[in-house]
Amino acid sequence: MVLRDLGLELGDGQLLMLRGHNGAGKSSLLRCLAGLLPWRTGSLQWCGGTLSPQDPAYQRQLAYMGHQAGMSDTLTGMENLRFALDLMAVSWNEARVQAVLQALSLTGVVARPFGRLSQGQRRRLGLARVLLGERPLWLLDEPDNCLDVQGEQYLVEALEQHLASGGMAVVASHRNLVLPTPRVSILDLSRSVVTTAMNEQVAVC
Repeated sequence: MVLRDLGLELGDGQLLMLRGHNGAGKSSLLRCLAGLLPWRTGSLQWCGGTLSPQDPAYQRQLAYMGHQAGMSDTLTGMENLRFALDLMAVSWNEARVQAVLQALSLTGVVARPFGRLSQGQRRRLGLARVLLGERPLWLLDEPDNCLDVQGEQYLVEALEQHLASGGMAVVASHRNLVLPTPRVSILDLSRSVVTTAMNEQVAVC
């Protein structure tokens, strides 16, 4: 058992940053919240009701970005985006798509097969999928991995805009993403301690 006796609460406009050494359970926690790993015990409360993490009503509210891209190497970047948005039942908005691709410096590469993109380009395409999915809850596992300085800055801006619009996010990262919003808490899974933006420490029990 990697995680036990863990209770989390997240509200509109809030972000929980996951820290901890390798094997502390950051990825496992995100996969549990995304409904990809079974829970031995515990419950999930969403909008006042108790749901299974696999419940379609909950799944329609989240966007998950894991270590693996979850995209087809043979399809182009654009084809992967179309396929993903179709699965999420999100209408294709060409202007919105082009704006996101331009912001992420992807307009010149999305016509290539996904398998021929660099690791950084793949990561940015995964972020584009999250942004275009328009889900209120983001679950992001090392989203800054393989990103250059420009890509990391856009990630921070995207998170800020998401939170400002009332969205929520749980993010695992080894790097120190600087988010000026006061509604950021840090959960150190190595120590089971939550640190709020006001540097208040609360033991997780």
